[in-house]
Amino acid sequence: MGSNILVADKDREAANQLSDFLQSHKYVPFTTHDGEEALHLLKKHDFDILVVNVDLPNRNGIELLDKASAICPKTLSIVISEKASAESAIEALKKGAIDYFIKPLDLDAFLIRLKSIKKYQQTLLENRYLRKEVHSKFNHHNIIGESKSMQKVYKLIDKVADSSSNVLISGRSGTGKELVARAIHQNSNRKDNAFVPINCGAIPDNLFESELFGFKKGSFTGAQTSKEGVFKAAHNGTLFLDEVGEIPLNIQVKLLRAIEMKEIKPIGVASTRKVDCRILSATNKNLLKEIEEGNFREDLYYRLNIIEIHLPPLSRRRDDIPLLVDYFIHKYNKELNRNILGVDNKAMKVLMNYEWKGQVRELENVIERAVLLTEGDYITTEDLPPHTCEEDYTGFPDDLKESVKKFERKHITSILRKTDNDKSKTAEKLNIGLSSLYRKIDELDIEA
Repeated sequence: MGSNILVADKDREAANQLSDFLQSHKYVPFTTHDGEEALHLLKKHDFDILVVNVDLPNRNGIELLDKASAICPKTLSIVISEKASAESAIEALKKGAIDYFIKPLDLDAFLIRLKSIKKYQQTLLENRYLRKEVHSKFNHHNIIGESKSMQKVYKLIDKVADSSSNVLISGRSGTGKELVARAIHQNSNRKDNAFVPINCGAIPDNLFESELFGFKKGSFTGAQTSKEGVFKAAHNGTLFLDEVGEIPLNIQVKLLRAIEMKEIKPIGVASTRKVDCRILSATNKNLLKEIEEGNFREDLYYRLNIIEIHLPPLSRRRDDIPLLVDYFIHKYNKELNRNILGVDNKAMKVLMNYEWKGQVRELENVIERAVLLTEGDYITTEDLPPHTCEEDYTGFPDDLKESVKKFERKHITSILRKTDNDKSKTAEKLNIGLSSLYRKIDELDIEA
């Protein structure tokens, strides 16, 4: 089936003529003669192309272009006008239009232009992939994102990379903390030496000391050979302690000494051994709360946390979702030998609005699944897990107060988006005072 095209033209006869022509060439046209109705259709349906007249009632074509770029960023727009106007043409192109036609339309020329649009869309996609690959390989080691919150992360990585200071990377599971650690290592003067990651949450308590510091053959039952620990393996390089909040208290004392003295004592060895490794650690816990509860040593915390880099959850960097989606499609096209071109607008809206509890890791899982299952060129909502597409899906907790808080947060965030973050308009739409809105933003931890 051909592309879905929305024709928005106040001239009913011309709109119907163009619609019939498009249908005869296997396109799927929709027509409207009103700017507001066109905006409603763009929100409701998935269009590949918007053909819009500059002069529309209730919302002119230039305003519609501006809104369309936010509502459906992958829809390409063609502007038509009754008279040649350099000013309106320039304004239309500035708002993102791909072409500009003067009426009456030369339908054959218009058809040729439509056929070239799919190739153009594919070129855009390939260029986006290329930019992401260049960014990942030469800047921040596969960290994808251009949002303001991620720009802050990149600046911190650049600032701390060449120092020898220990860095604590905090954030929820699945946000990419190990990627940040690898980026710091790759941009440091230790990049030619080992990067040694260890997941502290996966080590049994009785094996921590031997994993960290090593042991001598015969030092305990089962020690049939000597083994160097991760500190020794990371000598002159970088040691990454993931889930550092899971280290038992009795081992925390020995870890603190190893960091302070830059020396370790393997099990069964009488003397200490000097080691030189930079410590990067990560946690999804609130370590200050763990200190209050007696689960984590305060002196160790301040040794590990010379500098902290906090990774924001995906809900606070939704602008990065299209970039992440494109990156993962490209990745799994290669791994699964597929040739998926992208995600249609309806599916992208679902991905943008879904509550990603599993963060970037969950998004990657969903895209891998979709790339494997889709039978067309573009991923649609049918290729996504059913729970992501349920319009009333909220994932609210059973507790009523927590559910109300979650609803308020989602609703206020939605209105802020609709008003382009205009607090006064948002307060007016919510029918609350401006001071009440600011209080809600603070109470509900809304990034505004």
